[in-house]
Amino acid sequence: MTPSGDPARRTARVAAGDTEAWSEVAPRGTRPVSTASRRQVVLVVYDGAELVDIGSVTSALHLATRLGADPGYQVRVATVDGTDIVSAGGLVLRVDAALTEVEEPPDTVIVSGGWGHLDAIRDRRLVREVRRLASVARRVVSVCTGAFVLAEAGLLDHRRVATHWYYADDLAARYPAVRVDADPVYIQDGRIATSGGVTASLDLTLALIEDDHGPELARWVAIGMVTYLHRPGNQAQMSIFTATRRPDDTVLRTVVDHIVAEPGGDLSVATLAARVNVSPRHLTRLFRDRQGETPAAVVRRIRLEIAARLLATTELSLAVIARRCGFSSVETLRQAFVAKYELSPRAFRRTIGSTVPPPDQGSHPDRDHEAADAEPDRELQAGPRKR
Repeated sequence: MTPSGDPARRTARVAAGDTEAWSEVAPRGTRPVSTASRRQVVLVVYDGAELVDIGSVTSALHLATRLGADPGYQVRVATVDGTDIVSAGGLVLRVDAALTEVEEPPDTVIVSGGWGHLDAIRDRRLVREVRRLASVARRVVSVCTGAFVLAEAGLLDHRRVATHWYYADDLAARYPAVRVDADPVYIQDGRIATSGGVTASLDLTLALIEDDHGPELARWVAIGMVTYLHRPGNQAQMSIFTATRRPDDTVLRTVVDHIVAEPGGDLSVATLAARVNVSPRHLTRLFRDRQGETPAAVVRRIRLEIAARLLATTELSLAVIARRCGFSSVETLRQAFVAKYELSPRAFRRTIGSTVPPPDQGSHPDRDHEAADAEPDRELQAGPRKR
């Protein structure tokens, strides 16, 4: 189907809930339908809750309903006693209900995150009401630090869960029976789902919509919200092209700066040590003591970060990226990428998408290396990896 009109304007109309625009573009079978039945969703908030956590969930579910989810979603934002909250950003948020007044079993209970989570877990009424509603809900979800509330309610014991990477160690220390994994964007474990920090709430919500209504509706919700067609749950939560933090130690800082500047060069321990006039043993000891990693581990991590950045922001071939980042071959790059991020370079590039226009079709200095990328992506062909 090739609908008429400006695609950018039409997509904007879809995002605004214009059902006429939706009827022009949505695949048959996912267009708006009239239905009185709605999945009841209770979104639990508290003072210090993060508005992005709240808005990502409510906006995605609302758009899914307007774009044809059948049944749709009826979201009620609730505090323990029905009072409005002051969000983490200082804005006041009006709520719809008190948790104590929610009597009908909800389809889904979602607990928001935010820096107010520690006060929230000390509110015995809040924890009790979350536990009560979770016992009768089909699905229980936390986003960001909302996992602390579920853990306090005893709902995460012996489960693998995600939370904001910054708070993962604290969650694990407070609740030793919970299997905290700081890496994934989100984790679905039976009827319990948990997400990483802040914008990861949108990825998890898209996954919930896909579970309920299939991938096509989730895809159009993502398009309407102008986001990536959602990230795989096992993608690393911390952006995998976040710049490596510069060490405080002068020797280590010099070495790390050199690694970042010359990822394709000779970065053996001996070479790096000679650059700063220390022995390889002394350099290794410095890295272990100050960074908690060996020099080789730091080199590989930085090379992968730079490779990820090039995959996301350029159209360079994998052969060229591998060479520039110090990997001996495309296959070596692929193996290292999968081992670190559980996603192949090609799958990552297809998920993230390039942010630059395709190269001109004329001569290209890297075109001779394209043949090295001709082999099919074996990981994609084999389907998702079993966890």
